Amino acid sequence: MHQNIQAEVVVLGSGPAGYSAAFRCADLGLDTILIERYKKLGGVCLNVGCIPSKSLLHIAKVIKDADELSQAGVFFGKPSIDIKKIQDWKNHIISKLTDGLYNISNKRNIRFIQGKAHFESDANIIVENNHSKFNISFQNAIIATGSNPIKIPSFPVEDNRIWDSTDALSLKNIPNRFLIVGGGIIGLEMATIYSALGSTVDIVDRFNVFLPLIDQDVSEMYIKSINKRFNIFLNTHIKNVKPKENGLIVSMEGDHIHDTICYNNILVAIGRIPNIKHLGLDKIGIKLNDTGFINVDNQLRTNISNIYAIGDVTGFPMLAHKAIHESHIAAEVISGKNHYFEPKVIPSVAYTDPEIAWVGLNEKDAIKSGIDYEVAIFPWQASGRANASNCTIGMTKLIFNKQNNQIIGGSIVGQNAGELINEITLAIEMGCDTEDLSLTIHAHPTLSESICLASQIFQGTVTDLLNSKKNVIG
Repeated sequence: MHQNIQAEVVVLGSGPAGYSAAFRCADLGLDTILIERYKKLGGVCLNVGCIPSKSLLHIAKVIKDADELSQAGVFFGKPSIDIKKIQDWKNHIISKLTDGLYNISNKRNIRFIQGKAHFESDANIIVENNHSKFNISFQNAIIATGSNPIKIPSFPVEDNRIWDSTDALSLKNIPNRFLIVGGGIIGLEMATIYSALGSTVDIVDRFNVFLPLIDQDVSEMYIKSINKRFNIFLNTHIKNVKPKENGLIVSMEGDHIHDTICYNNILVAIGRIPNIKHLGLDKIGIKLNDTGFINVDNQLRTNISNIYAIGDVTGFPMLAHKAIHESHIAAEVISGKNHYFEPKVIPSVAYTDPEIAWVGLNEKDAIKSGIDYEVAIFPWQASGRANASNCTIGMTKLIFNKQNNQIIGGSIVGQNAGELINEITLAIEMGCDTEDLSLTIHAHPTLSESICLASQIFQGTVTDLLNSKKNVIG
């Protein structure tokens, strides 16, 4: 069946970027079509990414917390893992959220078309599925097709024991010995999950710096905190992978390991590339940057003025919250508003245990920018709430510009760091200085007061620790 359709806006992709863009367009009175290759709304983030990973990370945290309570005299038996029940619980969460998206989409009168899409011109797109072909004429288009994992060509990729993040989150099995290639956020989160579920986990990374976007003292605190739950081998290279009946034989060489080990499964988590290959962008002349992502301006326009791009297809950082913010800007620009995507900072979080969160400038950035800065660190050993909650391995680190005392960056390692980082993000966006933070009364005992206390350390007014500035500031 062939159908000709017209719309003011077509949105390609229904992940956080795509569905948010479609919903915002509809709210602004624009006749909107949402196109999704797969049958479910929500994209990678909801179906095979952010949400399922956080569900499994919650289980991992409960297992770890239950084990650590033995130090306080509360004992639980060894956990019994029912993979099928965990899968059902995770899938129920996903279904609940996807059903919610369908309901909201319908109530906004957004037309949903499932199928593969490609551009025919800058005003026309073709969508095909097993039953129909749609020829859609549009005034504006928003590309939000997301990204997919990079594969390693030298690996026996046809072997189903070699996983990508989607495979790992489907929880096919719990490997006795599990190798993760890539020490980024995805690799660390999967290591957190599978080590809690009983796997012996090794992470190998070809770089010699752990999480290069954070400062060394922050990364050292995290590595100390994992307490040998899994191994991290930096500056390590995989020489070859040989599939055998009893496992995958991996030869590796690095600073701290030179060995051949048999693994049950391997997860490849070395990065992601944009999902743009089959969209026909070259046919209509949309320009890409040197790294293969779509070039956009600060209103999310491509070089074709009525076609926009948001989310992972535009490059780093590949974060759902960045994509959602971009989606609102693109929709509002299409509706005629003179809005721009100009955030001062974008927070990042590794939802590991403990979590790692950072925003703004780190010390390396400040040095490179020639900023006269000062660091203030509040150790969680001195936090009443951290002691009461058995999470004293942690720290809150703030970076201030000494010329005006404004906060320019922050990092947190510890429980709920992903929640705590948002106060620092808001403070940077609003141009807060040390007094704004240190004179804001925070509830006690909380982990969030570590931000206030770190600011007091910089100001020289802290009383929870020895004050190194007591003879300097009155």
